[in-house]
Amino acid sequence: MAKIEKFEDLEIWRLAREICQQIENLIQTTSLKTNYALKDQIDRSSGSIMDNIAEGFERNGNREFINFLSIAKGSAGEVKSQSYRAFDKNLISEEQHLKLNEKVELVKNKIGAMMNYLNKCKIKGLKFK
Repeated sequence: MAKIEKFEDLEIWRLAREICQQIENLIQTTSLKTNYALKDQIDRSSGSIMDNIAEGFERNGNREFINFLSIAKGSAGEVKSQSYRAFDKNLISEEQHLKLNEKVELVKNKIGAMMNYLNKCKIKGLKFK
């Protein structure tokens, strides 16, 4: 495994960033922009995914990182649920909904894999050397 020196090197953070960009595109180009509460909620939830990955990484300890990854994974679940809400309200198309949920599922699975890796890793972070 390549050495990860900054959170921007993490594939899960880059995927979370793509989700944020995808959400912003939906906000700018669909009727989602007219539902202020849902628009703000899905925007905040998507940002929470990438922000919690970054914050956890910067904590320099596996236990804390796993905790923040768990929060990020929960935020991904929120985005998925909010995508259903936007689709059910006819604010986004089925294709847009499915495309977003596909990316969210991918990041959720990869976050889970990272959590499993960290749980099994013998190195517990910079604080514990």
